[in-house]
Amino acid sequence: MEATSANLSSRDRMRPFRYLWRIPLVLLHIVFAILICTFVLSWSNGVMKNGREPFAHRAIRLWSVLLLRIFGFRSRRFGTPLPDPVLFVANHTSWLDITLMHSQRAACFVAKAEIAGWPLVGWMASRGGTIFHRRGSNHSLASVMAVMVERLHEGRSVAVFPEGGTGHNGVLRVFHARIFQAALDAEVPVQPVALRFARQGRRVIDAGFRENETFMGNVIRLLGEAPLDVEVHFLESVPVSADGRRRMAEASRERIALALDTDTPA
Repeated sequence: MEATSANLSSRDRMRPFRYLWRIPLVLLHIVFAILICTFVLSWSNGVMKNGREPFAHRAIRLWSVLLLRIFGFRSRRFGTPLPDPVLFVANHTSWLDITLMHSQRAACFVAKAEIAGWPLVGWMASRGGTIFHRRGSNHSLASVMAVMVERLHEGRSVAVFPEGGTGHNGVLRVFHARIFQAALDAEVPVQPVALRFARQGRRVIDAGFRENETFMGNVIRLLGEAPLDVEVHFLESVPVSADGRRRMAEASRERIALALDTDTPA
């Protein structure tokens, strides 16, 4: 089941008041992020040992959970993430997707190269271990794949969005199979992750990017939204097959699609 927030927004008299307290909290939270990036993150030591999270990972999870709470989102986890190292593959509808994932499990993300040039955000992403990819460039993708394998060999987990971009209106796009080669080369498992916005257990598709909506436009809109649940579903891992990257991609997409379309307990 799916729902949108358009009708709710038109009748929501609390929207102006949410801006009054959420905007100052966001600004304070940015300062918190700078402190974490400057004094806490040390990805050379950011590797799980005996299943225990390093302090840097816990700091990232705390920051992510608090950011979601500022926006009125309650983070909920379903299923169990595999221990590091693992390749997480997730659907992509919002700039918040990385925060959703980090609220439950820290990982190195693959993101578009343009983010590296964004003021403050690019620096924070770099400090967090983000691997930047220039879309449409085979040379860039080859370099990204090499870095992914290196990170996985170091014992870190890597998270990717195989759709290659953000989807709109709840549509789950085709998964690109080539990115799954990194798991084969590093000999690590692949775990699909469904990222889902919901209200009273029903999926809300309007929380992600609307078509032609800008990043700042989405941020401003979400700052005024009524509370939502944000769900992170860690699904059953897909069989790893050296001659079946396409099958791995299709199986991951099918499991995520099923989780997105299934109502959850409120």
